[in-house]
Amino acid sequence: MKPIFGIKRLAAIALLSMSSLAQAHGDAHPQDQPLRPEQTAWGIAAPAQAATRTLNFSMNDQMRFSPQKVEVKQGETLRLRIRNEGAVMHEFVLGNKAQLDAHAAMMLKHPGMAHDEPYMAHVAPGHTGEIVWTFNRAGEFDFACLIAGHYQAGMVGKVIVKAQTKKHSH
Repeated sequence: MKPIFGIKRLAAIALLSMSSLAQAHGDAHPQDQPLRPEQTAWGIAAPAQAATRTLNFSMNDQMRFSPQKVEVKQGETLRLRIRNEGAVMHEFVLGNKAQLDAHAAMMLKHPGMAHDEPYMAHVAPGHTGEIVWTFNRAGEFDFACLIAGHYQAGMVGKVIVKAQTKKHSH
């Protein structure tokens, strides 16, 4: 019986998975990683040069974001610049409530769990992270810090994406 994967292929898979685990909560720089655009309910990742404006956020050890609520227009591509003003690691994760609830529960069970998606920024104390995102779906979405205990302490915020109004031609 012939093996499905050869030794070289298994070694390559192991190396790839280890490299992604190593940078999951570090100072990963999005510009150094290939963009993996995948449509989500709350939008899609975009290249940095596509951003038309920047929204600045800060997060702190009182488990709060500032601002805690933003409004954007459907179709806007924004640079979300997130500064960690605290003394502990924080993260900024875009999503919807159901997805964030599930992910936060998983983080409580597995606090060291590696995760790195284009809609996440893991930001070390005193550093700034960035997400470039196209909000191409109207609705109310959320952002949160999913580090164990932070979400449960109320480290959440809201993004309201206003639907584009159709212009009627006569």
